[in-house]
Amino acid sequence: MEPSAPQSEGEMVDRNAACLYIVSTPIGNLSDMTFRAVDTLKSVALVLAEDTRHSRHLLDRYGISTPMEAYHEHNEARATPRMIQRLQSGDSLALISDAGTPLISDPGSRLVQAAAAEGIPVVPIPGASAALAALVASGLDASQFTFLGFLPRKGRERREALASLIAAEETSVLYEAPTRLAATLGEMAEGGGAGRNAVVARELTKEFEEFRRGTVDELARYYTDTPARGEVVIVVSGRTPVTPDETALRERAQLLRAAGATVRDVARTLVAETGAPRNLAYRLAQET
Repeated sequence: MEPSAPQSEGEMVDRNAACLYIVSTPIGNLSDMTFRAVDTLKSVALVLAEDTRHSRHLLDRYGISTPMEAYHEHNEARATPRMIQRLQSGDSLALISDAGTPLISDPGSRLVQAAAAEGIPVVPIPGASAALAALVASGLDASQFTFLGFLPRKGRERREALASLIAAEETSVLYEAPTRLAATLGEMAEGGGAGRNAVVARELTKEFEEFRRGTVDELARYYTDTPARGEVVIVVSGRTPVTPDETALRERAQLLRAAGATVRDVARTLVAETGAPRNLAYRLAQET
């Protein structure tokens, strides 16, 4: 019998209905696979994997002979209708990613949304997540946090994402490629977060797992001199709330405007540097 779990809105999964299972897999150490995940992958008609060659090692490790099919960002648009048809015909399917929890910076949202829209039960099989593993071992406040995934690569979207991170009072968690780690930390430092406590978690659950702690500026300098390898998670502490001095804010706004900054840029800088309320920052920026 296939595993089942409660759905939202007080509904219960029909034990006889086909389900779409969202199955978390290990992020490095294959021993982190759960019993429930193994049972689920053995019971379904098809496993949808981001990379079937990569996932084959995991399935072989646990004696799972269920057929696999590739489901990734390049084919999900055309594959999703066919998968919905299989679910409607009575086949339960399982979605896995290369590592960790599907949909977290990985493909799958299109299929989940389509299944939910058709009234098909969507059942999570919880397990490993690199973001949560890094957060709980970071030593930073885990009571409230924001997960940012991968930051935009360039342009205004990237600047705004970094400004929001620096302005946030809660802990921020994000993924980054090792080749861009030093540059991203440097941009955080330049944007007003140089003294913020941070942790770089690397190669989680693997042989060379590492947690390096320090300020954003210290970590930026370290990884500039010592390029990182492997998968990386950055955890950054939130801004300590302070009551901004309006006179000092006005003087800072005047200096920025005199240097050629736009009203929007001035307001964004005031928020990032001081944590000033956005409405106050915009008002002062417009006064100058």
